[in-house]
Amino acid sequence: MSELAIATGVAYLSTGSSHIRHIAGIPDDDMDDVIRLLDVWRSKYPRNLLRSAFYDAKQRFNNLGISIPNIIAQKAGNVVGWPQKSVRALADKSVFEGFETGDDDHGVDEIMTMNELETDMSEAVISCYKHSCSFLTVDYDPDDNERVLITPRSADWAAALWDNTRRRIRAALTITDNDKYGNLTAFNVWMPGRNYACRKSGGKWEAERQDNRLDRTAVVPIVYDRQMDRPFGRSRINRALMNLTDMAMRTMVRMEASAEFYSVPKIWFLGLSRESFSVDTWNALVSNINAVSRDANGDIPTLQQVNQASMQPHGDMLETIAMLAAAETDIPAEQLGIRLSNPTSAEALAASENQLTRTANRQNRMFGRQLMNAMGMAVQLRDNSPEPPDLTGIRPLWAPTREVSDAARADYYAKVAGVNSAWGDSDVGLAKLGLTAEELISFRAYQQRIRAQEHIDQLRVQAMTNRQEADDGQSEPPTDIGRTATAAGGDAGETDQGLSG
Repeated sequence: MSELAIATGVAYLSTGSSHIRHIAGIPDDDMDDVIRLLDVWRSKYPRNLLRSAFYDAKQRFNNLGISIPNIIAQKAGNVVGWPQKSVRALADKSVFEGFETGDDDHGVDEIMTMNELETDMSEAVISCYKHSCSFLTVDYDPDDNERVLITPRSADWAAALWDNTRRRIRAALTITDNDKYGNLTAFNVWMPGRNYACRKSGGKWEAERQDNRLDRTAVVPIVYDRQMDRPFGRSRINRALMNLTDMAMRTMVRMEASAEFYSVPKIWFLGLSRESFSVDTWNALVSNINAVSRDANGDIPTLQQVNQASMQPHGDMLETIAMLAAAETDIPAEQLGIRLSNPTSAEALAASENQLTRTANRQNRMFGRQLMNAMGMAVQLRDNSPEPPDLTGIRPLWAPTREVSDAARADYYAKVAGVNSAWGDSDVGLAKLGLTAEELISFRAYQQRIRAQEHIDQLRVQAMTNRQEADDGQSEPPTDIGRTATAAGGDAGETDQGLSG
């Protein structure tokens, strides 16, 4: 639910308020798409609410009315959280860490940091797995036109139309405000090259148009399991999982009812008059000594106790349902609360998540493509360019989807880097070693500092060497000349003296 709905105390939006046929400021051609968008939102909203209820464990208890009394069914609280587990188990494997930007001539890191895209993307992924899709909208900041906002949008507060020819969103709608009764009072419409900010004022709808230089709608879909006939995918909380959750909940309530019924021993006295039960029942149960007299015929009453029913059939049924849920969600049964007879090793647990890991890898590639589309539109809007930017060399980075031990990573890295040293120092090789995007940035900065210090040391040594050579070049030649002159003078003197002598 939107923060706005929480702030106004409205749990649900009114679908009846979406029957809008005219908005001042929107041409008739565009108004046709607006009406279609409102129809799509109105038709999808109830199912989105149902999936949200299952995710939050607030769905209505679906009682078959056979073995569970209504008084117990009305008081039953949901204790089966498989829908949320199904969403979070896969979402935890889609952790966006940023972009590999290289020189970053387009300011991608700045846009990402300014929008806190690393954390907002996780919200979009969870909403996508919950409702089948979510959206990222790209627009100017209303308070600062030089800043571009990339905002996640939930499917229960948005709708979109698909362009089958271009394989992208043709038009989209995002609800932005409502009154205390849940009636729509403001929403935005997104179309190629233009947006409309629609607001209800004085009982009439008016729209303010904003043009841009994009050749496409400034909205990208974040979709789970997109298919040709389902461009907006499907939810992880599908009908099979919802039915299995209801079955598991009924099984748990039957177990609870049985435990309540047999929590106090059921005792039957045969041949005992009703007057003998004048003592309070609880006091009789907890008393150390109890006694009854013979009946009128002198016979001793007989006692029979009803044995407690076994919980084993309920447990077996719950285990069967959990196995079906594990097969439906690709989540190991141990994570659904089922303890197997033999303890499972860490390697077996990792192997049991292979299917979930493959699904996460496929989803991350699809998410990455849409992130690149959103970033391209953000750069184009910021630069007010008529053409989309060339983001070649930029790619999204995702955390590893599979847990690998440090020893296995080190062994793999040492073997590959031993035959390819360039790979060992690349971002790809260091990522395989287990470094996250932040750790990789820190390591590159450390390498740069080390190289800078080594360069400074080399310059210092070279300067000292040059200075020493310069000093040697100035002092040694005069010394040699003086020594030669003295030697020559001595020889000459001795010669002259010898000649004169």
